[in-house]
Amino acid sequence: MAKKKVVLNFPPHLIDQPVTYRLITEQGVRVNILRARITPKEWGNMVVELNGKKARLEDGLAFLRELGVEVEHLAEEVKWREELCIHCTACLAPCPTKALYVERPNMTVGFDREKCIACELCLNVCPYGAVEIAIEQ
Repeated sequence: MAKKKVVLNFPPHLIDQPVTYRLITEQGVRVNILRARITPKEWGNMVVELNGKKARLEDGLAFLRELGVEVEHLAEEVKWREELCIHCTACLAPCPTKALYVERPNMTVGFDREKCIACELCLNVCPYGAVEIAIEQ
């Protein structure tokens, strides 16, 4: 099974169309919506994780492009460097998915890579550089 995180940018004329439903039912791609902003008469965007056989993923992405959906690949992932972290918790509040969290009872910061959507909100608040972007090779 292949997995890809992408940003889907929907033009206004597709906002009321069942695009993700069709991606799932017609293309056989599992869709996990990580973050979305959809507003009538405006461009919408979704950060999604797509799962399925590699060929199906490629077909699904081609299907989206044919509809007019802009697809941006997330070629980055957030890396938490525990050795630099002083557990000040400054990164917790801006994290929308709670990928950065407090481990209790020892009150240390933890990082759940599976929950991270690479929104980068944590990068600017960490005064010690314990959170960085790792470019996939």
